[in-house]
Amino acid sequence: MTRRLRFTSTGIGAGGHPSIHEDLDTGEVIVHGPVLTDPDDIAQLRHLSEGEVPVVVPRELLVDLAPKEVTHVPDTIGLEEFDGLFTRFEHTAWRLETRRRYAADEITDTYAEFLAGRPVSWEGRDAEWCAERREQVALGKRFERVRIADNPPTAGQLHLLDNARRNSAVGETILNLRRSDAERVGLPDEDFWIFDDRQVIVENWHAELWIGDEPSGSTRTCVPGRR
Repeated sequence: MTRRLRFTSTGIGAGGHPSIHEDLDTGEVIVHGPVLTDPDDIAQLRHLSEGEVPVVVPRELLVDLAPKEVTHVPDTIGLEEFDGLFTRFEHTAWRLETRRRYAADEITDTYAEFLAGRPVSWEGRDAEWCAERREQVALGKRFERVRIADNPPTAGQLHLLDNARRNSAVGETILNLRRSDAERVGLPDEDFWIFDDRQVIVENWHAELWIGDEPSGSTRTCVPGRR
């Protein structure tokens, strides 16, 4: 079906007249302009997929003249797709953990052992998960977490502190941050993962439990890369 396009704006470029059109039905934005052709320039582009053509447009064309109104509709993903992200990412998986307790932890044998004051052995626990983590770390990928802790820490936070021995053993890096410091610097109060500095997965929690089988919540959005 032919798109219904509305001309929005244009700019004057050195090699042409870059312009913006808006799809009246989908809200998508179409940008055209001089094609980027220098192989050395193209080699620096990240995430350029097959069939995509990079074009050059003046910054002011996008900042000043592109459509601004937008209703963000987050994507919701299921457990299988969420799990797949941990092997498909390229270099970094980073998580912020903010909660005082996780009911999913509280039903485990290790949590009962910890509360009873018995030493917890993490050897052999979640063997498949540990093997996958080690495999990804061996490929040069990084798994990093920042865990927010209260003062004094809750039982759930202390359990995670003990659990960090297992995570560290498979190659994860875990840092702890006091909640007062997190609030001072304005960190959000929700758990999320960032994959490759560009894909954010916000975890959808309710009453400390996953909602259904969708642990991500599952908003997924792109953020500007920091690398």
